[in-house]
Amino acid sequence: MKYVVGYRPDERGADAIALAGVIAKTQGAELHLVHVVHGGRQDGEGLEKTARALVPDDVSATFSRRTAESYVHGLIDAAREDDAALIVVGAASNGLFKRFTVGSVANGLLHASSVPVALAPRGYNRRDPLTRLTVMTGVREGWQAVLDVGTTAAGRRNVPLRLVSLVEIDQLEQENFDLDHALSPARQHVNTVLAEAAAKLPQDSVTVTLAHGRNIEEAVDGIGWKSGELVVVGSSRLAENHKIFLGSTANKILRSLPVPMVVVPRDFGEQGI
Repeated sequence: MKYVVGYRPDERGADAIALAGVIAKTQGAELHLVHVVHGGRQDGEGLEKTARALVPDDVSATFSRRTAESYVHGLIDAAREDDAALIVVGAASNGLFKRFTVGSVANGLLHASSVPVALAPRGYNRRDPLTRLTVMTGVREGWQAVLDVGTTAAGRRNVPLRLVSLVEIDQLEQENFDLDHALSPARQHVNTVLAEAAAKLPQDSVTVTLAHGRNIEEAVDGIGWKSGELVVVGSSRLAENHKIFLGSTANKILRSLPVPMVVVPRDFGEQGI
């Protein structure tokens, strides 16, 4: 299995390599560090040495420079040629520490990639393996693909899987719903999802959380996060088949997360990451 890592000689490049190394450690995946050039030349040998120095000693990696009309196209082409399972990039450099702002490269990937995209928060420097996968599930079409990817990834890595469904209380109140009644479909859904996931993984390795707050940000902040955690979310139902489109809820989740996030294309199936 191979992961394409978007490398730039800046903080975002370092964040991306750190996250790719963490994910690869529990998978035995190889990293392909890709530096995309779309005008002018840079010292390829110097860049390669700097990039390789950031890769953990127990992770295999290759490096390449490629010319493309854009950084996004270069990474997508590399992922296609490698038959890569994942593209990993850093968040925009002007985000809050360990929070996300989606820059032009990440935004382009989130609208064009046919493979999952992993986003590293600013300042991400973990070196140890993953400790838990959290899958954000919803009741709308497309949740099954996210569950399949998360279940496969957690089972292969032998790490715990947490299933989370988020509900915005303010939205429910505005629609004049009784809270307990309004939460019932979400409770029923996550318990159904839990049963399906539990059947594929060892006993006691799956937990479920129904998180609610006045808004998505409050709900995300309130569920607790472990060091070494990775969140998996799905694409909006508006996405083209096998493509990514980050919906409004996923955008809100992304802005609130203190941990890395992987976005899975619509109808991706059970392929692993």
